[in-house]
Amino acid sequence: MAFEIAPEVQEALNESRPVVALESTIIAHGMPHPQNLETAQALEQIIRDHGAVPATIAVIAGDFKVGLTAAELFVLATEKDVMKLSVRDLPLAAAKRLHGATTVAATMRLAARAGIRVFATGGIGGVHRGAETTFDISADLTEMAETPVAVVSAGAKSILDIGRTLEMLETLSVPVIVYKSDIFPAFYSRESGFGAPMRLDTPLEIASFLKARWDLSPNGGVSIANPIPAADEIPAAKIESTIRAALDEAKKQGIAGKETTPFLLKRVNEVTAGESLKANIALVKNNARLAAEIAVALAAR
Repeated sequence: MAFEIAPEVQEALNESRPVVALESTIIAHGMPHPQNLETAQALEQIIRDHGAVPATIAVIAGDFKVGLTAAELFVLATEKDVMKLSVRDLPLAAAKRLHGATTVAATMRLAARAGIRVFATGGIGGVHRGAETTFDISADLTEMAETPVAVVSAGAKSILDIGRTLEMLETLSVPVIVYKSDIFPAFYSRESGFGAPMRLDTPLEIASFLKARWDLSPNGGVSIANPIPAADEIPAAKIESTIRAALDEAKKQGIAGKETTPFLLKRVNEVTAGESLKANIALVKNNARLAAEIAVALAAR
């Protein structure tokens, strides 16, 4: 097992230039081919265009990689046996020399080890609906309580229990910022029905918040929720019935644990005839832009 930082990323870190981490489950498990590869390439270019260096994170043949080559991105986008890796799974991928795509939690852990403080993703994991009986709560939340990385997302995924997710983040003392809105977003939708725990309106304000956060304590992350652009959203009232039907289908098929989210995203995309995939691509690009702007502002401080 090796821990490898791409030369471009390492040079930027050495020079205290802005770097933005990107996860890889969106490539291997979040989207079909070829949209997954096209989106991964587009995200890296958006980050470059906004003044930062992209660092897509994954495990390739058992080696931990911070920054991928074009060939490695292609492997993640096309191979069928890529593992979905949370933090607990990283040693298994290393031991068995496997390819693995990192979740929010695992990406945070590897980004922090490399010294990267800002990370862009689609949506965070959280408390699943029915967790009072299944205890299905994403490790993303506990990782945010421990690891000093700012996670820019479009909020919690719509398939989750958003109210309980926000309560859990509060219990874990994870600050939750909503960018330019008083309402917490719900992935495909700009509004979840829950208020913003905190609101900030510029990347500079967010960078100042992050500096103060880590000056007070070197541990713990920050959740930055960036609502999907209005032109690309699927209103919650429209998508909710589709999500409920997909959840019922997953339950009937006995799908649980880390297989739940990929199944639900795929099923919702099928039922919406690709509308949800378009929204997913739009929101993650929007998050990459904001993350780069925050990283640039943070580096300037």
